[in-house]
Amino acid sequence: MKKVKLDIVGLSYSQTQSGAYALVLGEVNGRRRLPIIIGAFEAQAIAIEIEKMTPSRPLTHDLFKTFANTYHIEIKEILIYNLVDGVFYAKLICTDGQRTEEIDARTSDAIALAVRFNSTIYTYEFILSSAGIVIEGNDFVFLENMDSLGKEQAIESIDPKTPASNYSNLSLEELNQKLQEAIADEAYEKAARIRDEINKRNSSQ
Repeated sequence: MKKVKLDIVGLSYSQTQSGAYALVLGEVNGRRRLPIIIGAFEAQAIAIEIEKMTPSRPLTHDLFKTFANTYHIEIKEILIYNLVDGVFYAKLICTDGQRTEEIDARTSDAIALAVRFNSTIYTYEFILSSAGIVIEGNDFVFLENMDSLGKEQAIESIDPKTPASNYSNLSLEELNQKLQEAIADEAYEKAARIRDEINKRNSSQ
């Protein structure tokens, strides 16, 4: 299957899940964006490394890197290889110079390690096609099957009882207005949820 190279293009508070963060990966030399909901600890681990801050004591991902370096293990690449029921699956492609192994990992942990090892991040074309957002000029064109993007919260240790924004009480006109506002703010995750509510209304008519 064709692999697509990704970069981290955004990390911010989730606008629909309390205590969660939205990590946005972008297609290198392309217009597609892949939003993923992650937990606060993993978001902090990614942000600290991106900003080149030094914590007073090693974080878990820093410890992993030190351990790997001590035994001459390198992470060659990160591959987000599947998307099932809104949950992204990733693996680390590791080598000690003699053999290469694939290790299963949560996507957020894999990204936190990727920034520490300067590893390339990849995903498959079918994942971007099913869960990505395409930027066309200043507009966003939503691709199919983004219904359950936010479900990775269960994997990322976010309280599943956390209420999402309730759009069911809004009219279609109000929903469309909020969709345009979310797009203008580049709030990918929020826009996807509003889009899903609009599609749900339209399909029931």
